[in-house]
Amino acid sequence: MNRKYIFLFLVMALMTLIAGYAAYQWGMQQGMDMSSSSSESMAGNAKTTEDPSSWGIAEGEKATRRHIDAGIKAGDIDPVTGQKILFYQDPMVPGNKFETPGKSPYMDMMLVPVYKGSAGGESATDEPGVSINSRLQQNIGIRTALVTKQDIATQVTAVGAIAWNEREEVNVQARALGYVEKLYVKATLEQVNKDQPLLAIYVPDWVAVQEEFLALNNMQGEGLDELIAASIARMRQVGMSEAQIRQVKSTGRLQTQLIITAPIDGVITELVAREGMTISTGSTLMRINGLDPVWANAEVPESQIALLNPGDPITASSPAFPGKQFKGQIQRLLPEVNPITRTLKARVVLDNPQGELAPGMFVNMQLAGKQINDALMVPTEALIRTGKRTLIMLALDNGSFRPVEVITGRVTDDKTQIQQGLQEGERVVVSGQFLVDSEASLRGVEARLSDDNTSKADDHSMSEMTMETHQTEAQIEAINGQILTLTHPDIPTLEWPGMTMDFELSSSLNPDELTVGEQIEIAFRLEKGAAPLIVEFQPLSKAPEMAMESHETQAKIEAIDRQILTLTHPDIPSLNWPGMTMDFELSSSLDPDGLTVGEQIAIEFRLEKGSAPKIIDLQPLSAETEMEGAK
Repeated sequence: MNRKYIFLFLVMALMTLIAGYAAYQWGMQQGMDMSSSSSESMAGNAKTTEDPSSWGIAEGEKATRRHIDAGIKAGDIDPVTGQKILFYQDPMVPGNKFETPGKSPYMDMMLVPVYKGSAGGESATDEPGVSINSRLQQNIGIRTALVTKQDIATQVTAVGAIAWNEREEVNVQARALGYVEKLYVKATLEQVNKDQPLLAIYVPDWVAVQEEFLALNNMQGEGLDELIAASIARMRQVGMSEAQIRQVKSTGRLQTQLIITAPIDGVITELVAREGMTISTGSTLMRINGLDPVWANAEVPESQIALLNPGDPITASSPAFPGKQFKGQIQRLLPEVNPITRTLKARVVLDNPQGELAPGMFVNMQLAGKQINDALMVPTEALIRTGKRTLIMLALDNGSFRPVEVITGRVTDDKTQIQQGLQEGERVVVSGQFLVDSEASLRGVEARLSDDNTSKADDHSMSEMTMETHQTEAQIEAINGQILTLTHPDIPTLEWPGMTMDFELSSSLNPDELTVGEQIEIAFRLEKGAAPLIVEFQPLSKAPEMAMESHETQAKIEAIDRQILTLTHPDIPSLNWPGMTMDFELSSSLDPDGLTVGEQIAIEFRLEKGSAPKIIDLQPLSAETEMEGAK
């Protein structure tokens, strides 16, 4: 009986174990099936997710319309991209951000979304940038270079002319009324040595006091010493020099004809005295200038003045003496700038022991400037100068690019010092940066100084922008009440390309004075959340269409006169102009202080009726670009 119960117990236990194992296997199989279906579902979802970084404006507008229909706004997750929407913007006016999707207040187009982690949005490091496919980077020839530190031994090269050293000038004057009896130097620019006889004069007053001295000197008796001393004092009083007095005392004879000698070595620069002429007290007989040392007036560009200090050593050479160098130092920086050449004179003192350097000679001078240690340097070709600021495209670690505003310093060889905006070890774009900058502008990536001095809040920047007035010429395409549809050229102050868009007339302006097709000049300002507001307009006479077009060329700067540049340019096929030297006017938004005479630049300009062609953009050329242009 007991065995029967034991057997049944064992059978039941075995069946329980088998059932448990079967349940375990079934659960594992179900779990694997669910995991597989989940993975397939996620893979399916991933396949439907789009990457907004590859979108153009048309795709962005399509997404905005979809957001309007779905009620999506900034801060929400876009189900199509799976990314967070940061804000909406007009790609033509990327500085303004909007919280809700809709139509642009500036252009006849929709706003486009900007996503977190996409080009123009915030990345993982909160750094906005522009992503460019690696194959496209290779096709457009993007090259980068490291930001490095190096010591700058600044050296200024200047030309100058030798001049008389005014501190070595001596006037030979008459000390009493008399007559020139003999002249030993007959003409100007004759060289004389110290103590060389110049002229012999007869002075009646000197003869009288000499006779008195000789008479007392020949007398015998006591108490004559005081009288003799008084007589010598009278000889000094009438103007006789110590050498002449010693000659009278040593010879014991009357000196009716007294010799005046050269006080220094030098050159006769002015000769007034002539034999037989009467001379009066204080009259100039001749002038002598020394030749050791001499002055050289170095013409230093005003942009390099800060590199020099009085006392800096210089080395000069002259074509008249090949292979010979003359040493000297800067004596003074003269406080006057030539308005034509924009140069300042540095007065240099040059040693001239042999008298080889003569006034009027040209000399080439090397002036040693200040030493700058551990300066941040980038290739000059990496700079993008807009006229108001200088930008550099920074290559980020994640493969994207971001514009950075920088402050530049000294230029040496093909590199430029960066005073603020970059750090050592960062990479900058040196080729293809203009294409990257254009893409950044379209996507609203704003340049900023890469330090703590970031830009203010968007509302503040917008309020400042609305107060600024801009000007352009335009053609009226349509009039609808106070709304004008205008076609305008490029507007450099806003970095707008030429386009057709709506403007709103101020309430004080009457649209009845305008007609469709008329050319007008307008002054307008940006209004937040509305079309640009025209505050003033002026009808224009029908000007040639070419006056609205812009042209490009390379040129060499020959002279700078405030906003007027004298440039030498090659042939310009778009205008059928031959190569020539002519004047161009800088736009008011461009600063001439960063330019130097002799520099090669690339310019964009347009013709202006009744004035010189106006430069609306310029870019310095590297030595490599100049060589390619020459070819």
